[in-house]
Amino acid sequence: MIADGRAYLWTLRHSHSGAGSGRSCCETLTLYPQPAGSGGPLRIVFTEGPDRYVPGGAPLGSGDVGYVRGASLNLHEPGAVRALLDAASACGWQPEGRRAVEIDGWSLLETAAAARAEANGPAGPEK
Repeated sequence: MIADGRAYLWTLRHSHSGAGSGRSCCETLTLYPQPAGSGGPLRIVFTEGPDRYVPGGAPLGSGDVGYVRGASLNLHEPGAVRALLDAASACGWQPEGRRAVEIDGWSLLETAAAARAEANGPAGPEK
């Protein structure tokens, strides 16, 4: 993906923490500024919690995160990744930093989902 003249690679990882009935799901979206070594990775983490969903598949899709009654994104969609990157940048994240930065994805979700909805408009996604 290219954003503001810089290339990024990204990965999405689903993980679990805890044991037994206390087990919770987590989605971690990691963006790597390119070329390699030109900046530290940005990790946007969505941890399951009250009124939030972070499914590991059926019946919801892989990569879906959101509020039970509210904003949501699919982290496999390039437009959703770009919206989260833009929201993180607006909150002060700098791609030139050398260290990895981790951000709570829930703090970015509503802003990113609103930007995504605006980009899609009433006629659907922009081409």
